[in-house]
Amino acid sequence: MNYDVIVLGSGPGGYVTAIRASQLGLKVAVVEKESLGGICLNWGCIPTKALLKSAQVFEYINHAEDFGIIVKEANADFSNIIKRSRDVADGMSKGIAFLLKKNKVEVINGYGKIKKGNKVSVTTNGKSSDYTAKHIIIATGARSRELPNLPQDGKKVIGYREALNLPTAPKKMVIVGSGAIGVEFAYFYNAMGVDITLVEFLPNIVPVEDIDISKQLQRSFKKSGIKILTKSSVEKVDTSGTGCKVLVKTKKGEETIDCDLVLSAVGISANIENIGLEEVGIKTDKGKILVDDYYNTNLKGYYAIGDVLSTQALAHVASAEGIICVEKIAGQNPEPIDYGNIPGCTYTSPEIASVGMTEVAAK
Repeated sequence: MNYDVIVLGSGPGGYVTAIRASQLGLKVAVVEKESLGGICLNWGCIPTKALLKSAQVFEYINHAEDFGIIVKEANADFSNIIKRSRDVADGMSKGIAFLLKKNKVEVINGYGKIKKGNKVSVTTNGKSSDYTAKHIIIATGARSRELPNLPQDGKKVIGYREALNLPTAPKKMVIVGSGAIGVEFAYFYNAMGVDITLVEFLPNIVPVEDIDISKQLQRSFKKSGIKILTKSSVEKVDTSGTGCKVLVKTKKGEETIDCDLVLSAVGISANIENIGLEEVGIKTDKGKILVDDYYNTNLKGYYAIGDVLSTQALAHVASAEGIICVEKIAGQNPEPIDYGNIPGCTYTSPEIASVGMTEVAAK
């Protein structure tokens, strides 16, 4: 029950950290309450990309004549497309289990909470056990953020998790938020023949990107039939009828949109509640854990990486942070990350990739 390192969470931050720590000769355990690979592998990056690949193949088939190929009556089998995506995610989660075992990382299944005295309490089926470690790394990730006027019920107002696992494709969908999650789902569901309205509070879609990129994506989306409302906000959603009545405040006034489903893609919230931070006395600010260049919190022996920090919420960032954190623990001399030099991608069609500052930020 005694380790050199315990990692809380097995997402792309947690499992990479655990494997690197083990390679450096440390005795390591990972605590995971659900599926190995975390949200990214099971309910985020990976299954989304699998859906987008199906959408891309379907679009190729629909435009096969442009390439001199005649295809008759291609149909998208929605439930099979979803099934393929789930199978890809499950296969990768099993791959993580194999990698952890191969690297002699012990997996502790259950809900982990940090305690004073370098302890982690893990609850499984109502029973709790304590584990001790010289170094405890918090990598608990994030979840879909809920707005007060847009509570998710999992049926008519959904988050990304439900959007990856719908039994049938809706006819009409309103997507709130045009960050990576919003625009990737907009592209996928539009390719599946769903009538999409994309609502963005800011003046441009994909607001973190350069303005020219935003404008080009907007043109491409409009050409493929996606309706876009910028400088707009969803005031409320009435789900009392068979579908949803979405009240949207736009530049021109208010309008009501009828649809089957509302997907809330308004960002993420860090999973820092109920993991023992207050009891132990770890400092946070605006819902994120405070750390130094090597991911030490204000308490010796406790560290944090990934989406619980205010750094970019990207899988490759979490992995890099974890590697630097454990290399420092193991007495190596890693360089801190230059956060101004991190590539980000959004897998719509056309795809977006960027690194560094936008023109506006640079000015």
